[in-house]
Amino acid sequence: MKHQKQLATALLLAAACSLQAQRSETLLEKNWKFSKGDIKEASQPEFNDTQWESVVLPHDWAIFGPFDMNNDLQNVAITQNFEEKASLKTGRTGGLPYVGSGWYRTSFDTPADKEVTLLFDGAMSEARVYVNGKEACFWPFGYNSFHCNVTPFLNKNGKSNTLAVRLENRPQSSRWYPGAGLYRNVHLIVTDKIHVPVWGTQITTPHVSKEFAAVRLQTRIDNAGEKTQIRMETEILSPDGKVVTRKENTGRINHGQPFEQNFIVNAPELWSPENPSLYKAVSKIYANNKLVDTYTTRFGIRSIEFIADKGFYLNGEHRKFQGVCNHHDLGPLGAAINVAALRHQLTLLKDMGCDAIRTSHNMPAPELVELCDEMGFMMMIEPFDEWDIAKCDNGYHRYFNEWAERDMINMLHNYRNNPCVVMWSIGNEVPTQCSPVGYKWPSSCRISATVKTLPVP
Repeated sequence: MKHQKQLATALLLAAACSLQAQRSETLLEKNWKFSKGDIKEASQPEFNDTQWESVVLPHDWAIFGPFDMNNDLQNVAITQNFEEKASLKTGRTGGLPYVGSGWYRTSFDTPADKEVTLLFDGAMSEARVYVNGKEACFWPFGYNSFHCNVTPFLNKNGKSNTLAVRLENRPQSSRWYPGAGLYRNVHLIVTDKIHVPVWGTQITTPHVSKEFAAVRLQTRIDNAGEKTQIRMETEILSPDGKVVTRKENTGRINHGQPFEQNFIVNAPELWSPENPSLYKAVSKIYANNKLVDTYTTRFGIRSIEFIADKGFYLNGEHRKFQGVCNHHDLGPLGAAINVAALRHQLTLLKDMGCDAIRTSHNMPAPELVELCDEMGFMMMIEPFDEWDIAKCDNGYHRYFNEWAERDMINMLHNYRNNPCVVMWSIGNEVPTQCSPVGYKWPSSCRISATVKTLPVP
C-alpha cells in the first residue's frame, strides 16, 4: 500500500512537471486603468492610478467623442486629388478626438523562472511599453502586431508586475479615422526557456492535388543549443479533428535554422471560398527527452497561381476576385476589435457575392484574417498608405526608412500560414512609386527574400 501511494505521488509530480512545461497564453482584458494626457511618472510601479478610468480591452478612447469639427480641422491641399491650393477641411477622420496622448496601466503575475512575452495585436500609436518602470519596447506603427520578451524586467518571484503603455496620436497623422489606444488585444505568453517563439512556424504545400498534398512544416525553436537533442512529434488534424498523418523526428538546431518535418495528406480537403476547410498541425517539442512546448498551427491546403495573360488560379481553377476594400474601423462601434461585428460585416458581404477582401490601407486585426480563413474570403493584406513621401504631415513617412522593413516582416510572419491570404501589398498609391528610383526599396530590403520563402507570391 505504501509503495502504491509513493508511485501515485510520483506520477502526480511527473504530471505536474509536464503540465508546468506547457505554454500558457492569456488575454489581458480586464483590470486596466486609463487616462488621457501625458502624465509624468505613469510608467512607475508606485504611481497612484486609483483615480483613473477603469476600462476593458480592446478599448478605443476616441469613439466616445464628443464630435467636433475642430478635432480634425485641417488647412491642407490633398495632392493625391491634384489640389494645388490649401483649403479648410474637417471630418476626414470623423471629427472625433483621436489626437493626443494616453496611458494604460495594469498588473500581472507569472510563474518564476519562465520566459514571458507580451504580444500586442495593435496599439494606436507610437507605443512605448514599460514593465516595472523600465521600457521594454517601442513600436510606432499603430496597425501592426508586435511582441517583446519582457523576462528581464519581471520581479524575481513573478508576482505583481506593473505593465504601463504610453500611446500618442499626432495631429494630421491619418487620412481616415484610425482609432486610439489599446484597440486590439494584448496577450501574455508564458513558456519554458526552450520554446517556439511568436509566429515561429511556417507551413507550405509544395504539391497540391485532389489525390494528395505534400505539407512542409518548419519550426523555429529558441534557446536550444547546438548540443541539445530536439525531438518533435507532430500530428496533422483534419477539419473534423481526426489525425490524418503524424511524424516524429529527432535532430539538433544548427545555427538557428528551423526544424523541418514533411508530411503527405491523402485526399485532402482543399481550401476555397466555397469550402474553407482548415487543418491543424499540433507539435510537441522535447529537449533532451523533456517536454518543453506544445504548439498548434492552423492552416489550409490550397494552391495558387498567377499566370500572365491568363489570370489567377485557385486549386487549378481560373477565377476572378469579387472583392471589396475594407477599412479597419466598425463605424459607430469605433476601431476596437469586435469579432461579432466583424462576423456580421463579413456575412453581409458574403450574402452579396463577395469572396475577397483588401485590407485598405493597413495591417488587419488577426481576428479578421482568422474569420476570412473560416468563412471563405481571399485576402490581399496591405501594410502602408505612404512610404517616405508624405500624404499627411505626421504620417508613417516619419518612420518609413527605419521601420518599414521590420513592419513588413512582422506582417509576413504573422499571416504566412493563413490560407485566405493569396496576395501581399506593399502600399497604397504611394507617391514614391512615381519616382524613377521608386522600385529600389522593395527589391533591396530583406522583405524580398522573406516573400520568396512564402507559400504565396
